[in-house]
Amino acid sequence: MNNQAISKLLKLDFARFLMSGGFNTALTYGMYLALLSVLSYQISYTISYVTGIVLAYVLNRFFVFKSHQGLRSAVLMPFIYLVQYLLSLVILWIWVEKFGFDSRLAPLAAIVLTLPVTFLLSKFAFAKR
Repeated sequence: MNNQAISKLLKLDFARFLMSGGFNTALTYGMYLALLSVLSYQISYTISYVTGIVLAYVLNRFFVFKSHQGLRSAVLMPFIYLVQYLLSLVILWIWVEKFGFDSRLAPLAAIVLTLPVTFLLSKFAFAKR
């Protein structure tokens, strides 16, 4: 495969990743906001995040990369989102506790900042070698 073909494929994968991520984000962010009215931001984020992992696996497998690597994809997916989750919790903590910003907006900042890491790790887990 030449460099131009690889570049085109990466752009398509990334575009689908952004679309599926936008859909997943809208759903899980709505869930986060609903839970935030009755639970702390940490618990609300955790519940909505776990739901997002399941949805992300389905979307990555059938829409974004249109493939999976068997057990490797299934095993790596929770690890990828564990990495993102831990990075996100740090970002949320800094956003809310250190900067004093609104906890309703904190997950959006975390998504933007962790997006590149999540895409690269997901590509590794799902892409054909």
